[in-house]
Amino acid sequence: MKSLLFSLIAGLLVYTQFGIAAKMAVAKPAHGISMHGNLKHQKNFRHFGFVNPDAPKGGKLVYGAIGGFDSLNPFIVRGRPAPNLRNYVFESLMTRAYDEPFSLYGLLAETIETPDDRSWVAFKINKKARFSDGKRVTVDDVIHSHALLRDMGRPNHRFYYSKVTKVEKIGTDTVKFTFTPEGDREMPLIMGLMPVLPKHVYSKEHFEKTTLKAPTGSGPYLVDKIDAGTSISFKRDPNYWGADLAVNKGRYNLDRFDHIFYRDANVLFEDFKKGVHHIRLERDPNRWAKDYNFPAMKKGLVVRETLKLGIPSGMNALVFNTRRAIFADKKVREALTLLFDFEWINRNLYHNLYTRTRSFFDRSELSSGGRPADDYEKSLLAKYPGAVTKAIEERGYEPPLSNGSGRNRAARRKALRLLIKAGYVLKGAVLVNKQTNEPFTFEILSARQDQVRLLLKYIASLKLVGIKANLRIVDSAQFQQRKNTFDFDMTDNEWRASLSPGNEQSFRWSAKAADSEGSYNFAGVKIALSMP
Repeated sequence: MKSLLFSLIAGLLVYTQFGIAAKMAVAKPAHGISMHGNLKHQKNFRHFGFVNPDAPKGGKLVYGAIGGFDSLNPFIVRGRPAPNLRNYVFESLMTRAYDEPFSLYGLLAETIETPDDRSWVAFKINKKARFSDGKRVTVDDVIHSHALLRDMGRPNHRFYYSKVTKVEKIGTDTVKFTFTPEGDREMPLIMGLMPVLPKHVYSKEHFEKTTLKAPTGSGPYLVDKIDAGTSISFKRDPNYWGADLAVNKGRYNLDRFDHIFYRDANVLFEDFKKGVHHIRLERDPNRWAKDYNFPAMKKGLVVRETLKLGIPSGMNALVFNTRRAIFADKKVREALTLLFDFEWINRNLYHNLYTRTRSFFDRSELSSGGRPADDYEKSLLAKYPGAVTKAIEERGYEPPLSNGSGRNRAARRKALRLLIKAGYVLKGAVLVNKQTNEPFTFEILSARQDQVRLLLKYIASLKLVGIKANLRIVDSAQFQQRKNTFDFDMTDNEWRASLSPGNEQSFRWSAKAADSEGSYNFAGVKIALSMP
């Protein structure tokens, strides 16, 4: 079962990118590009190593999920898009190899060309590439897509693609992007992952509007049936242009797959038990521990597996919105972190099935958890005095540890001392601001019913030091909208991590992202990202 962290963010993540000086060399077209070292798959490879190229085609898979959708445009802030559109309907210039940290191989682009300093990148479009309506994918479509996403797309697209200073059409089938002089070696790969939209379908006049019209893309699947907000069906495109490409061999084997949406997690699980949908990622440790004894399970019709993943764990946590004055003081955040009794919660609510993570990159060599900074890391940190505490530098971040009794008195005493230093005082059983006499109160926003017991336990712990926290459970659409606009005091969030952290870190922690609605900087952290 996936290990999750239920903790509180109390520190800062420092992220820097460094340009790597290199001798200029003549750029040559290549079949792929790697961020780290050499490509695993050489030119003219037949298929990726992680697939079965002879896998049979056919069949149907049905997914169940909590939530819904009201748009089939996954590239804009407005609306809640249906799942899998980006992965299966819209393609990018290149595609990932999932047995390498960060390597891309040609998809819509036949080749990629970039110099050693990666100051620009050029893609040659595959002449066979076609959209689902039969029209050819052209350089003009690529240039149009870049302009749409840079100017009207989601904030992460606007952030990445604004680093392009010049776009050129070279000949009839090649497009060249020149970058700002910041030494960002990841940008050729970022552009390789840019989705390509048909210019004849997606105009500037209508792009930012939500729509339930079936999209036109170049990917292996088509949207087949739509029941607004309730279900969506995909079918394999019999005329998919890229079926015989090496990067696609052994992939996209299902004839169709459906998504059915539910409002209630218990109803969703009951339908899974009946076989209404076929695959499930279990997030509830109580259900994992106690409820997998239904008839289909006993008959061997359900296979239950704990998957060992080869990527960093990421993090699932409660996040302070530091845009709120109540959380502006680090001492307050530290105090509230101390009051979260993970050991009691894990034992009494979750059968000790969770592992508390200490890093966004736990379970990988990228994690700093439990080990001191080396000399090179110290030299980097020296440029940012005070950004990382001495304790973290010496052993990595260590979350508070309790005895699991539920009393946690030592943590409460320490938390109260911190809160008093931050300007609060206890009046009776209520913690108030010493200057304004306002009580310390805030709201916790969530859309997950399976989090309610955890959040109520945390609220009870806060009450013991005079803090009043209110729980607000909303539907998935309202939850997403409020997160997009940072309209919350505290909320739960999941951060995914890869073996090649890069530009997405800026989108999570930079000052620019903190002020951009729709960004993933939910905490409001404002780190200035300078390029040495």
